[in-house]
Amino acid sequence: MIEVDRCSKAFRKTQVLDQVSLAIPVGERAALVGANGAGKTTLIRCLLGEYECGGAVRLGGESPRLRRTRVLRRVGFVPQTPPPLKMPVASLIGFAADLCGSDPRQIEAVAARLGLDVGALGALAFSKLSGGQKQKLLIAIALREGVDVMVMDEPAANLDPEARSSFFDLLAGRDSGTTMLISSHRLDEVAGLVHRVVEMDRGRVVLDDRIADSDALDARFRCRLELRREEPSAVRVLREWGFRPTEGGTVWEGSVAAPDRLRFFGVLARYSGLVAGLQLRVGDGPGASR
Repeated sequence: MIEVDRCSKAFRKTQVLDQVSLAIPVGERAALVGANGAGKTTLIRCLLGEYECGGAVRLGGESPRLRRTRVLRRVGFVPQTPPPLKMPVASLIGFAADLCGSDPRQIEAVAARLGLDVGALGALAFSKLSGGQKQKLLIAIALREGVDVMVMDEPAANLDPEARSSFFDLLAGRDSGTTMLISSHRLDEVAGLVHRVVEMDRGRVVLDDRIADSDALDARFRCRLELRREEPSAVRVLREWGFRPTEGGTVWEGSVAAPDRLRFFGVLARYSGLVAGLQLRVGDGPGASR
């Protein structure tokens, strides 16, 4: 469903995406993680056809750059930064519903579940809403009927705790055929929702880990982590996870329980610029490295 083949993008002399290849089949839900500047948002903009790029990008077998209107009809998108739209809320909902052939009342119902009263805000320009209100409306539009691909860039960033909980409940309740790519700094929030973690660093995919349904809940992963340098905050976090240094403070070893693996990756994503190497293996058997 989502296909990225050797995608590259540079702004002036800065290479933001460097030969990124990624394939997310129908129904798979993937978390996209990495530090600020890793290239996540640029990749998402290439997926939506907003940027020209080297290589190839396809959604449902079609180029979002060449067939943008047709492709975007089936895509639910939540941006990291809300656009400066002056369109009234009611008109925006009507436009989005017409684009995908969905019922505007369904969008309003999703907004209500998130705590947004569209009826009271219908005549107000989108740009006049608060940050949280904008995010709730954009999410409601993204979750409209007729969408089978969801691309979300920090979608829960401006939500209050109650709306955040409702949002993830709504995502979990989507049809199993819906393909999702969710960029998030809080991997712990989406850990129970996704099947896969893709980590980016300096414009490249540095980790692509599938969470197998067969992973035993009582399994533990032996982990060896190499840091580029000692960083007090990273060292403190590793010690909290029970890791111990083995080679002068830059190589750490420990173990992570299978149910905590995604949360551990979420913690590491905050320090992706420091991580020089990572090895995971199940138990101590030969050939078990991941």
